[in-house]
Amino acid sequence: MLVLNNIEVMFDKVILILKGVSFEVPSGQIVTLLGANGAGKTTTLKAISGLLRPDRGEVTKGSVEFEGKRIDKLNSPDIVKLGITQVLEGRRVFEHLNSEENLIAGAHTRSDSAAVRKDLDLVYGYFPNLRIRRKVRAGYLSGGEQQMMAIGRAFMATPKLMLLDEPSLGLAPLLTEEIFEILVRMNANEKMTLLLVEQNATMALHIAQYGYIMENGRVVLDGDSQTLSDNEDVREFYLGLTEIGKKSYRDVKHYKRRKRWLS
Repeated sequence: MLVLNNIEVMFDKVILILKGVSFEVPSGQIVTLLGANGAGKTTTLKAISGLLRPDRGEVTKGSVEFEGKRIDKLNSPDIVKLGITQVLEGRRVFEHLNSEENLIAGAHTRSDSAAVRKDLDLVYGYFPNLRIRRKVRAGYLSGGEQQMMAIGRAFMATPKLMLLDEPSLGLAPLLTEEIFEILVRMNANEKMTLLLVEQNATMALHIAQYGYIMENGRVVLDGDSQTLSDNEDVREFYLGLTEIGKKSYRDVKHYKRRKRWLS
């Protein structure tokens, strides 16, 4: 469904952030991007969704293809119409609107009001608390409710591919588990493909079929979830299973870097 081929991203025409990033996301799967802060994960999502330009960034090399069509030169509204939505880090709700108004705002590209209402009921089925709190201003919702609303708002655009940037950020473990269970259900029931950026590597690898690890603007390791979970470096630095005597990431890192794809 989605193919990134050797993309490079620069900001202000001088700051190189992504350095030949290549990966693919098959239709119907959950794929996760892991890596430390500053590795380039959020920039990668914005390169897909067309949100680089507001940050004065651009894809300067390589290509992003969605269902066989190149999209890296399109603006974000056109990318949404193709079937890609992004749940931004930090939720970004419209605080002065109530919960239901926020959800309906996600359907701004749609004209069939009956279908919009049907999908709104579907969102309430996944997130019952939002139905109860539908008339409450978004700014007064809890962090967990705001995250649910942000996911529901993205769902209202009827995406084929949903990009999620740190959906567990600032949430309690039990609430994180609940939201991830709902994402799994959405993936299964709605046949919606998910690309997930997440600091909680344990949870991400638990629900994803495949994963990529980024470091300093490059993808340095990839594999199915079980392979990554069994990798010694991944276990130590992303899953918290530290072995005695290992002091730094540089000292223990032993995997071979992925070869860049050829365009």
